[in-house]
Amino acid sequence: MAEAIYVGGLLVATPLLDDPNFRRSVVLILEHDHDGGTLGVVLNRPSDISVTQVLPVWDPLVTGPSVLFEGGPVQTDSALALAAVPSGEEPLGWRRLHAGTDAVARLGTVDLDAPPEILQGEIAQMRIFAGYAGWTSGQLESEIAEGAWYVVDSEVGDTFHADPTSLWRQVLRRQRGELAFVATCPDDPTMN
Repeated sequence: MAEAIYVGGLLVATPLLDDPNFRRSVVLILEHDHDGGTLGVVLNRPSDISVTQVLPVWDPLVTGPSVLFEGGPVQTDSALALAAVPSGEEPLGWRRLHAGTDAVARLGTVDLDAPPEILQGEIAQMRIFAGYAGWTSGQLESEIAEGAWYVVDSEVGDTFHADPTSLWRQVLRRQRGELAFVATCPDDPTMN
């Protein structure tokens, strides 16, 4: 289990977190500043809205499922895209998240105002998120201390997981020690 909040790390909702916006969610941290707060996107909430309905020019570059993902409860009328590049190159229209861990070294945000043609052939995978999750300075740390979130390391493939609805259990299952057992917690903890 990771010790601190960091860009590229994951927040995994504990079974105690019953806020419908974050219940059983896995959030990728995109920005973290002790003074400015934290920003991330929920990775495991595919919506019923196809990318072709909202951003049709980007649909050919999106990694399946080809739907918008519910990135979080903040600014749900705006879109944010994440893409992985196959090499260390930084193509136009793409900005690296963080140069740290292997899981995020080739992960970055996409400028959705750029022409998709400049990124065609330059990115390996891409997902588009409606909205994001945000916490003010100290808010996320308080929620973690209250037992709402586990902070864990991300792995290559988490952002573009083939079955996003199973990501919560999969991330927990790969953790060491007792945390792996949390993956077996029933959807309704009172049924345990």
